[in-house]
Amino acid sequence: MTILTSPITSGQATFLVAFVWSLLAWIASEVLNWLQSCIPSKPGDEDRDDSETGKLLPTTATAGGGAAGAVAATVSATAASLHSANGAAPAEASAAAVVVEKPPPAAAVKPAASIGFGAHGNMLTSIAHSGFVECLLMKRKALLKHRLTLRTTVEFGALMCWYFLCDRTTVFAEGEKSYSRDLFVFLFVILTSVAVMSSLQAFKMPLLLNRPQTEEWKGWMQVLFLLYHYFEAREAYNAIRIFIAGYVWMTGFGNFSYYYKTGDFCIGRFAQMMWRLNFMVFFTCVVLNNSYMLYYICPMHTIFTVFVYAALAIAPKYNQSNFWCLVKIAACFVFIFVTWDIKTVFYAIWSPFLFLMGYNDPRKPADDALHEWYFRSSLDRYIWIYGMLCAFMHPPVAALFKYIDDLPIIRRITVRSFVISLCGVAGYFYYIHIYTLPKLEYNQVHPYTSWIPITLWIILRNMTPWLRIHHLRLYGWLGCVTLETYISQFHIWMKTVIPDGQPKSLLVFIPGYPLLNFALVTALYILISHRLFELTNTLKNAVVPHSNDSLLARNCIMMAVIGLVLWAVVALIYNLVIVVE
Repeated sequence: MTILTSPITSGQATFLVAFVWSLLAWIASEVLNWLQSCIPSKPGDEDRDDSETGKLLPTTATAGGGAAGAVAATVSATAASLHSANGAAPAEASAAAVVVEKPPPAAAVKPAASIGFGAHGNMLTSIAHSGFVECLLMKRKALLKHRLTLRTTVEFGALMCWYFLCDRTTVFAEGEKSYSRDLFVFLFVILTSVAVMSSLQAFKMPLLLNRPQTEEWKGWMQVLFLLYHYFEAREAYNAIRIFIAGYVWMTGFGNFSYYYKTGDFCIGRFAQMMWRLNFMVFFTCVVLNNSYMLYYICPMHTIFTVFVYAALAIAPKYNQSNFWCLVKIAACFVFIFVTWDIKTVFYAIWSPFLFLMGYNDPRKPADDALHEWYFRSSLDRYIWIYGMLCAFMHPPVAALFKYIDDLPIIRRITVRSFVISLCGVAGYFYYIHIYTLPKLEYNQVHPYTSWIPITLWIILRNMTPWLRIHHLRLYGWLGCVTLETYISQFHIWMKTVIPDGQPKSLLVFIPGYPLLNFALVTALYILISHRLFELTNTLKNAVVPHSNDSLLARNCIMMAVIGLVLWAVVALIYNLVIVVE
């Protein structure tokens, strides 16, 4: 009986080697930590290293994780290397960096994180003394110091193995999708009712589009998006397109708001964002031998995040001028029109990146490998710019809402009733003339009209201070893990079975009981997605420094070089074994 649904690749073999190494290193660190706790250290013992000493993250941070491909093996050690070079973690994790020897008060100097490689004069010396190299050599002190990072790496790798077990083996059965509008709506109504009754919370101030509110927005959209895929609810296609536009709108709104207010264009912060968007999907592609474009949301958010960053990071001094900010936003519209609406220009730009952005569904092969990227990104090519515009207009619009809130009660009710009526009329005409269009016709107008329902939702959701203050924490919690639930749905909620396959079937733990199976699979799926969210952030804080470009460059080079070398060696051995057999 064949267990695997597709042949093992050299990338998957590399991942396995890296994971086994991380597992052995972590086990060794735990054994050493146990022995250290049982056997008191002698005073002045240089090798003494408390289990909390050298921790990269606060005690409250979640530890877990895994190694994927060759780069995975470097993640924990590269994180560890930040300490070996006296480098600092990002600001939010700085409290976790524990100094082994406290310097004399008179020797108060600038932290090593801001002076390149700290105690080491150059990159090669820093790499040689990094926690990664020391952990590779199984040095006792390094294993103890970076025990939690190793644990994080192993847990991440174990969850990637679970992906493979569920989706690339016949261990678990697969079931057919079936759609019932009654069940689809019932599940959403029940979840929303639970959220209202148990998780209604108040924000401290009635701010327009505050963080808890946008997380709630992402959460309930994600629930409908996932149910749409699970039950194959094709009649909800147009609504799902609007939801995806809402996500992309938030990419423009959130990133513009951050860079416009803080002026923080440092490479470290940008790299942390790229890690958040692509770390998990990279290892998923390695472990399951999939194309990057299978998870099209990731490259789409990545490229539009880059565009927002570039728009504000270029000539940042002009960001203080309202006129020049509007010029930059207008320039983004022109740039997208030229590079997306003129198809020949789009293909000329992206053809060199076919290895990354190309995709072909093995069940529906086509000649144009860039079509999927062009189609997906074109649908939402303008809405991120509208998000930037909304972020730019946020202060005066928030002031307008505040002005309405302060009106005498009769005038206030009159104005709000008038605004709600206008929104209702606009929503009615949008629904009749645009939303009800057939799928292909709707796709043609979606890039130019998706801003309408988004704007109407923002106005109605923020109409009163009570609405702005209150949010549903359950949906907000789900909104924090949208990236993980999006990727995980393919492999541990549904099944793709083959590389680059779409999730055409369901993962089955309890054959013959579809609702019980749905409950069990969904519970495990949400739990794992949340763990992956925590692990990704834990490793991000450990590996990607916010304010030290030298250490960031070193870590990137270290991960890339070690990853490529390990992959080359494993691939050579793997191919030789295949030839011999």
